[in-house]
Amino acid sequence: MLSQALKAFHMVARLGSITQAAKKLGLSQPTVTTQIRNLEAHYGIELFHRGGRRLQLSDVGVQLLPKVQELLQREADIDFLLRNSAELQGKLRLAATAPYYMLDVLRDFRLRHPHIEVTLSIGNSQQVVEALEDYRVDLAASSQLEPDPRFTRLVLGEDPLVLTVHRSHPLAGHTRLAPAALAGQCLLCREAGSITRQLTDDWLAAAGVRPGSLLEIGSRESIREAVLRGLGVAVIARHEVPDHAALRVIALEAAPTIVEYLYCLKERRQARLPAAFLAVAREDRQG
Repeated sequence: MLSQALKAFHMVARLGSITQAAKKLGLSQPTVTTQIRNLEAHYGIELFHRGGRRLQLSDVGVQLLPKVQELLQREADIDFLLRNSAELQGKLRLAATAPYYMLDVLRDFRLRHPHIEVTLSIGNSQQVVEALEDYRVDLAASSQLEPDPRFTRLVLGEDPLVLTVHRSHPLAGHTRLAPAALAGQCLLCREAGSITRQLTDDWLAAAGVRPGSLLEIGSRESIREAVLRGLGVAVIARHEVPDHAALRVIALEAAPTIVEYLYCLKERRQARLPAAFLAVAREDRQG
């Protein structure tokens, strides 16, 4: 019980919000609230100052936070040691912002090591990097360039951004377009903070082009479905466009390239399971 309460305290302290902490922990908001209040009541302390939109740590909370962080890291280290003790047995935990490149490496990894249990979770760049930092995953793939010196980084692949339209769209007959062609178009895009969205916005801004309107959609799959229904056009990575008779892919002049990186904590890159996955990823990249 204490361990769960301390994990709840740690996440609330990091995010400053019980609602956000509950989402990260996969718990209900009342559960997290109860865990924090029970911890405070049991020891007769106050861990947070409750005022305003963001919870602030009390003096006791400030003292407790680094000790809890150390405790959780030790717990993660023990879990990692046990999962990697046997010769290429155990469970490998992966995270990615998009599955495409990671699934190619995972396929080859599974061919060599079919007995390894693997989990792959999908999230945005911030989520997968946080999972790696928190030792909740062993490797993470992201199109966000992370300069953190704690990480070792490997390029999984790179792809140009292209325009995807429905076959009935007026632009569908073109094979290559300048940025100006997007002026006045309804542009289907990811949420702010997406690397694809950022690259697209910068590319259009540099060309002095303003689309007619933006329709923000929260996932790549939903954007493709929206294109199929004729709701607008989308700028996405070439490898993310599925083979579909109703879709047309058009090259874009001076289009930016999106790069997918594979990250691992340097302190763990020599462990058996991460090292084996990194080796397969390097071979795939060189081949």
